[in-house]
Amino acid sequence: MDKTSFPSSEAKPIRCKAAICRNAGEALVIEDIYVDPPQAYEVRIKILCTSLCHTDLSFWKLDFGPLSRFPRILGHEAVGVVESIGENVDGFKQGDVVLPVFQPYCEECKDCKSSKTNWCESFSEYTVVDIVHLVKISPEIPVDKAALLSCGVSTGIGGAWKVANVEEGSTVAVFGLGAVGLAVAEGARLRGAAKIIGIDTNPDKFDLGKKFGLTDFVNPTLCGEKKISEVIKEMTGGGVDYSFECVGLASLLNEAFISTRTGSGKTIMLGLEKHAAPISLGSFDLLRGRNICGSFFGGFKSKLDIPILVDHYLKMELNLDDFITHELNFQEINKAFDLLKEGKSLRCIIWMDK
Repeated sequence: MDKTSFPSSEAKPIRCKAAICRNAGEALVIEDIYVDPPQAYEVRIKILCTSLCHTDLSFWKLDFGPLSRFPRILGHEAVGVVESIGENVDGFKQGDVVLPVFQPYCEECKDCKSSKTNWCESFSEYTVVDIVHLVKISPEIPVDKAALLSCGVSTGIGGAWKVANVEEGSTVAVFGLGAVGLAVAEGARLRGAAKIIGIDTNPDKFDLGKKFGLTDFVNPTLCGEKKISEVIKEMTGGGVDYSFECVGLASLLNEAFISTRTGSGKTIMLGLEKHAAPISLGSFDLLRGRNICGSFFGGFKSKLDIPILVDHYLKMELNLDDFITHELNFQEINKAFDLLKEGKSLRCIIWMDK
């Protein structure tokens, strides 16, 4: 253990500020909370900045089921520094720059050791995180850019790289141009895709999407009597090699599926179906060789793959800067929610100390 780190037996509870959600859909209230010291295999981190994800918005509005417990502290895209560590923690020391990630990576179980899967058996100034949910990164990357890699951007890029394995010269359709969809486009751009089609009802997304590699744009409201899949097949001479559903709508997933090429097309579902609706696909389309699969965190193994993204950014190969559309201080967190609800924000960085 590094001498500058504090074991849990010496660390004390910390009083800090947190944005509390007391009821579904209500404005968050900044209050004092106490954050306990880290226990065995845990690390307590000081959050430097966080960003707002659509998943936060979904859980903020959720008013039914076992996941709708209140009061609660939302937030999961963040970056921080290690403040203290618990017992039996190796590989982390005080001052390390770290990302908390929702997808665990213990490095020991059968799934973590497998190359076939990435499965594995916040809005607060401080938080305690189990080390399987923590990734140490280079301090050279600006922390606001680093925060983007703890969820949405990694999910999109990983979907293009790990799940689809987009190759040079291929054609891609991205349904939904939020942060995840644009990250898919960025991943496809870096892989050398020849045509990257963005599908969104917001026409402003095309100009923004060009910064991430979009070559073409389809606005579903302007397709007339034609289905989106028909338009895409006309644009590509039979369909795209890869399609990505990044919104979370069962009907849109079906359009993404039949937008791909017969015999070899692959569709990746990255959006969380908002109403838990069942998915219906034509059996004949499946028999004709189209493939479909889901993806969690873009297939990334966090401790292995996120440092690779950091390295690409430091080499000026990966565009992270254009994901950040707004920056606010912690006291303005409800404004960040408003911007996201109104569709005016891609990623809003919330600074804890500014």
